[in-house]
Amino acid sequence: MSRILITGASGNVGKYVAAYALKNGQGITVAGTHTETLTEMFGNTAKIVYLDFTDPATFKPALENADRVFIIRPPHLGKPENLKPFVEALKEHGSIRLVSFLSLLGVEKNPVPPHHRIEKYIEQAGLPYCHIRPSFFMQNISGVHAFEIKHFNRVVVPVKNALTSFIDTEDIGEITAKVLSEPELHQNRAYSITGPDAIDYWRVAKILSEELGIEIIYTNPAPAFTKKYWTHVRGMDKKYCTVMSILRQFNLMEFHCQRIKSQKISCQKIAYTDQILDCFHCL
Repeated sequence: MSRILITGASGNVGKYVAAYALKNGQGITVAGTHTETLTEMFGNTAKIVYLDFTDPATFKPALENADRVFIIRPPHLGKPENLKPFVEALKEHGSIRLVSFLSLLGVEKNPVPPHHRIEKYIEQAGLPYCHIRPSFFMQNISGVHAFEIKHFNRVVVPVKNALTSFIDTEDIGEITAKVLSEPELHQNRAYSITGPDAIDYWRVAKILSEELGIEIIYTNPAPAFTKKYWTHVRGMDKKYCTVMSILRQFNLMEFHCQRIKSQKISCQKIAYTDQILDCFHCL
């Protein structure tokens, strides 16, 4: 039976790619370095394998019976060449109908983020591809930025007046699963996907203030200060913060909005999700 290999299947996007692929009646292999977590999440609904992009010995077992692959770059692998051996393994596998890589909105015009070169690796390997290029994840507000919002009523993101169109990772996962479920219709394409509204972080703070019933302020911090704060105060990984700083400066620009789905991906939804309300409850 042909299968979809889903890397990063326990993550914010991968888990939804897997869920919607199953809903579409596809056989799936979920892969990652924490197989215990994958077992808890998927049980007997998926084949579970160990996969480490830095260990080529794990590639062949993960690719068994797979003819479609979803690739997400692990955050700690900041160099694009880290994924090149896996791309080469896909080429050697010989029966890949589609590779769908989770990339970035607008990355085709900017060679700085690692995603740009990873896209090129896939294309140059001659693999049938469909790059998924989403805008900024809504879940980053309830994830990496939740600490300052919860404890200090502040949004700490170094982007000044830049606009972004937040998108729910579930929507990214659903779209990607559809692409992988009908691979011949999407070969050698790239899809840029966004939420319906482009807003700045003053607007984000206003929405959060209205919905949470407390005043949330956008601090408009300088990039250099923010990087030092993330690394020295928050204790976040230095390499991760460097990549994140680059991506924010690149990705959070003024984009025209596209409505790709229903109202559930509206930015107004940011403060309504249970996940975010749980993170931000301060009283």
